[in-house]
Amino acid sequence: MLESSSITTTNNLIIQGDYYNKLDIEGFSQMMKDPSYCYKFYWLEAIVKLISQNVAEATFDEVINEMICNAWYSVREFHVHLSGMQRGKVSDGLERAVLELSELSNLSSDASKVEIKNAIMQYDDRLRKSKEQLTNMVPYRALAGFFKRDSIPVNWNSINAISEYILRVNRETVLLPYTLGPSSKLKKEIYFNPAWMAMIQDNTVSILGWIQYEKIKWLQNNNPELPGLVYKLAPMDEKMRKLSKVHDLWEGVLDVAKVMDVFNDKPIISNEYDVDHFIPWSFVMNDELWNLSPMDSSLNSAKSNNLPKWEPFFDRFVQNQYTLYICIHDYEGIHRLFEKCYRDNLHSIWASQELYIRGNSKEEFYNILRKNMQPVYDSARRQGYEFWKRESVNG
Repeated sequence: MLESSSITTTNNLIIQGDYYNKLDIEGFSQMMKDPSYCYKFYWLEAIVKLISQNVAEATFDEVINEMICNAWYSVREFHVHLSGMQRGKVSDGLERAVLELSELSNLSSDASKVEIKNAIMQYDDRLRKSKEQLTNMVPYRALAGFFKRDSIPVNWNSINAISEYILRVNRETVLLPYTLGPSSKLKKEIYFNPAWMAMIQDNTVSILGWIQYEKIKWLQNNNPELPGLVYKLAPMDEKMRKLSKVHDLWEGVLDVAKVMDVFNDKPIISNEYDVDHFIPWSFVMNDELWNLSPMDSSLNSAKSNNLPKWEPFFDRFVQNQYTLYICIHDYEGIHRLFEKCYRDNLHSIWASQELYIRGNSKEEFYNILRKNMQPVYDSARRQGYEFWKRESVNG
């Protein structure tokens, strides 16, 4: 018999404590194995969070409400597809539920959990079909890793038969994290086992980290063009945005050159602008200098997370970038401000080794920037980022 303060399973899950004596930790580690859709991760995550709050009994409805809250920000803010797309349509039921609630409620992408749950309650009848679809198999198949110790095969074709099978396995073969009550659909009860509750409460951080790791692998595989996915699962602290050095650089440029706003064709006035991302920050998840330009503050707010039309705005954006480029090499003081951007705003190798090196003609500068930005821009569009409705500089 092992005598240790921790158990490491085959699926990167580390459990602290002596639970291996009475609980099937290996079976628990299989709860996210071979998912067909992403909401299997959100199912277990919701259960762990409820148990961490000492909830001993819940319903399918309550767990699914938690799942919608947990998926809301990623789907709404970053257009993350939870299980990819099939023939141009969303394939994951949880993602569909989030989008349906978004259309019904008009809640913002950064809505609080309380706001989301209030909206779910308000539109419960209209969401019911989408929510019921999420109960079809995942609550049952999530326990499949525990069934390998049982000699009787599972009848996956009958919900009642599976529910009875779960009760029997829990009683005769192996202690399960939860069993299910007699009610149907969203009202079906979930009873959390006290021993499993103690284990989960003692290891909540490790378990949630494991779920996050497995979820990120799944999401990245289903969103191959989406950069920085690890940062797109929950709201980030705005303090992580690092634009102060870029602002100082543009202030230096404005002292010696005229810079026009990309979107309204009016002169940028010193200290009366925002530094804006041409391709939305929520997609690129970085503050690279090559994607930034001064912009009227009110327009920046209106643009939000939308994509500007490539034409005519990209040409105007390049003009500002080229003005910056000329000033960097013509003025020693501006070059020093440029060097201060290295740490936070110049990580792309192509930018430092091709774009900003001395000697580029305007045409060469344009071609380098277009060659590297257009694929990123096109990826954002394919991911579902919508065009900003501003059609022209006078629109």
